[in-house]
Amino acid sequence: MKYTKTEAGQLAFKQRSSDITARQRSMFILFDGNKTGEQVLAATAGLGATQADIDALLALGFLAVVPGSDKPAKAAAASAPVAGAAIAPAALEPSPSGRSEQERYLDGMKAATQITSSLGLRGFRLNLAVEAAADLKELIELLPKIEAAASSEVCKPLRNALHG
Repeated sequence: MKYTKTEAGQLAFKQRSSDITARQRSMFILFDGNKTGEQVLAATAGLGATQADIDALLALGFLAVVPGSDKPAKAAAASAPVAGAAIAPAALEPSPSGRSEQERYLDGMKAATQITSSLGLRGFRLNLAVEAAADLKELIELLPKIEAAASSEVCKPLRNALHG
């Protein structure tokens, strides 16, 4: 399946939106309407890029499927597993609040990035750790460190995003 950047995606990219992780930024650059998702995933495999990153960019409206590309999105995702990107069945189950792990991860990334970037140089290493977090579990593991650097009250939206 081929993807292209949307105007909203280009604007978010230029404004360095916290909605796009560092890994997704690297992927976003490569989407030109000619490359398939598999080609971009292969090129960014060293960064830990997964189909979930493409899905997140699609969900945010930053990427669009090129009309007439070879397969529907769900069939492509099902038929093209990415090495090292196996998703446990539990990862697809929603939380008690009805939000999937991916939704909680995306909301948590946004909140964690905002908190750590507001700490200035004091939060620089934490910000790098947040950007390197590949899944919900890794973000949850960073929560105590973020709470230690910022106040527990400041981290309440992050805690709610990760656990809610």
